Amino acid sequence: MYDIIIIGAGPAGLTAAIYGKRALKKVLVLEALSYGGQIINTLDIENYPAAAHISGFDFATNLYNQAKELGTEIKFEKVTNIIDNDDIKKVVTSKGEYETKTIIIATGADNRKLGLENEDKLIGKGISYCATCDGNFFKGKDVAVVGGGNTALEDTLYLTDLVNKVYLIHRRDEFRGDPTIVEKLKEKDNVEFVYNSNVTKLISNDKLEGVEVTNKDGSTKELSVSGLFVAIGKVPENENFKEIINLDESGYIIAGEDCHTNREGIFVAGDNRVKELRQLVTATSDGAIAATEAVKYINK
Repeated sequence: MYDIIIIGAGPAGLTAAIYGKRALKKVLVLEALSYGGQIINTLDIENYPAAAHISGFDFATNLYNQAKELGTEIKFEKVTNIIDNDDIKKVVTSKGEYETKTIIIATGADNRKLGLENEDKLIGKGISYCATCDGNFFKGKDVAVVGGGNTALEDTLYLTDLVNKVYLIHRRDEFRGDPTIVEKLKEKDNVEFVYNSNVTKLISNDKLEGVEVTNKDGSTKELSVSGLFVAIGKVPENENFKEIINLDESGYIIAGEDCHTNREGIFVAGDNRVKELRQLVTATSDGAIAATEAVKYINK
């Protein structure tokens, strides 16, 4: 019997574990893949208070080690279901079942796909969702990035030092991301902006050879690229909980700043909940709040 089971070992989940252990609770973290979540792919974190320059990998590793040193139990098992029996709840995984007094869902969000034919088949053969992970495979080649937020802008900036040319494709005529990054990109000789356009076709022969881009005026053109980095947002990882937890129309868990869900004793933390700002600092904040609320629930 655990006091708190946390689903997800990203910044929100690991922060929740730290707060839970510091409150002397028995804590289990369940993670399907590897610790760190999406932040592990960030080359340089510049906006986290008092840690102006640290890689996402180092940040996540420090957080993981901190949670482990406090005595957090961490198991790498995919959670497939949760069962709410009021005071006692059950978490079902690919390997077994665990009972707990409270649950914190901190599953984060996964990469949103373009939804084009052969997209899945070309993953690892020209299509990537992580420039810092796969950029080195395209040294000296022409590539494209699709998206208009900070991730797309940061991916493009990172790739400029590796590749021959980067096409930055965005469906609007201005970017949603940080204007300072946009200005940096405008100074780069090997970046070409493709505004008001969507990628509508993947051109391939076993591996990616190019993309078809359609402008909002209906005109199309082909870009010869070896790599396409997709950065068009995230999809919350809440599918396995939709029968028990209230979700909004986009699949995010409905919860306020107190991280309470519609179920007593079940909380949410991180990018998978309804919120205005999805950043590292808000994920760790959620983790602290959710764990504190879980402890209050247990003690009550």
